Amino acid sequence: MFEVLTDKIGKIFSGLSNRGKLSERDIDDALRQIRLALLEADVNFRVVKDFLACVRERAIESKVLESLTPGQQVIKIVNEELINILGPEAVRLKAASKPPTIIMLVGLQGSGKTTTAAKLALHLKQSNFKVLLVAADTRRPAAIDQLVILGRQLDIPVYAEDIKSDAIRVCKNAIKRSEEIAASWVIIDTQGRLHVDEEMMKELQHMKNAVIPSEVLLVADAMMGQDAVNIADLFNKDIGLTGIILTKMDGDARGGAALSIKYVTGVPIKFLGVGEKISSLEVFYPDRLASRILGMGDVLTLIEKAEKAYDKQKMQQLEAKLKKSEFDLNDLLEQMQQIKKMGSFTQLLEMLPGFSKLTKGISDKESLDRTKKIEAIILSMTPEERGNPDIINGSRKRRIARGSGTTPSDVNQLLNQLYNIRKMARILSRGKTPRNIANFFGQ
Repeated sequence: MFEVLTDKIGKIFSGLSNRGKLSERDIDDALRQIRLALLEADVNFRVVKDFLACVRERAIESKVLESLTPGQQVIKIVNEELINILGPEAVRLKAASKPPTIIMLVGLQGSGKTTTAAKLALHLKQSNFKVLLVAADTRRPAAIDQLVILGRQLDIPVYAEDIKSDAIRVCKNAIKRSEEIAASWVIIDTQGRLHVDEEMMKELQHMKNAVIPSEVLLVADAMMGQDAVNIADLFNKDIGLTGIILTKMDGDARGGAALSIKYVTGVPIKFLGVGEKISSLEVFYPDRLASRILGMGDVLTLIEKAEKAYDKQKMQQLEAKLKKSEFDLNDLLEQMQQIKKMGSFTQLLEMLPGFSKLTKGISDKESLDRTKKIEAIILSMTPEERGNPDIINGSRKRRIARGSGTTPSDVNQLLNQLYNIRKMARILSRGKTPRNIANFFGQ
């Protein structure tokens, strides 16, 4: 996410930070480079112009130029102005005063609307709300079938009627059904088109007038860049939006839509789709996204993901084993399986400050292949070997390698990683910190 933009801005900031004092000319040179980076990232021209004007006005103040760390001051200003463009603060879903709260999802075909409906339903379910999904895309039979299947997988009820049914009647019947089952949220998956047209807008407006939703959320494909911004502007003018869900953010290396859409349309981003998994939906926080763009990570989101994936009691048991250097291959396998629930390995690394560069050139498939290889090696071991890796000698390594389709060298590498984890745990438990963690693990 934002790989290209983050890399370019990181190099610009590195140049600023390495200088002792800064002049107005230094600031202007840096802003010129940032301008090119933003335009290449497909950020709206007006957004770039206004953003840089605000940054320059604050950056050339004497207290910045004459400070001991002018480069860091400029970075701080850029971060704050990015947050202002993106937000400036998170906007939550608005619940109706009397349940059920109705959410209408609108958007073009191919933007991921039906999948997003299921993702949003799961998000609400995890917050202990009862949700009803409504298959109101009566133009596309596959959309109804897809939503029914997703609802079954998530154990979330789906209201659907025959493909020939009137979409508005389906919605009204669904709302009655939600009252019968005491659902507090109703998510309506509406029809889409390949392009915005007058007929679609009229049908969606009639539906909105009929069901009176609390939220009308546009599902937009982030990879469309400025086209996504233009589509959002059209939908907002014709229907009236309350929020935006940007999908396919994990595949958007530029970030133009995310950086432009709120500023141009005035409609807040409420969620980000960050992967194909049904759990890959994040609440949008402007400050956290700005931090990711500037390569400073997003530790808060990482912690939230970990809290959802990990059992508190198991974490305490793991902590005790680490302190005693009793961490074994069974524990490593369990932790890897837990991490997979949190998202792709490359996405998790991007959330750690300073680690985003490690993901460069590594695809999700490559990181998944590495994980599968480690799992295969561990699963080829006997229970005794997993619990006590010290007994694994040369002949055992050869047997494990044959059973897992790997090499003895791969088995050796895994065992070395385990011993490094144990060593790191011992050092940290004594209150010491290694000088270079990346070198410590041989990265």
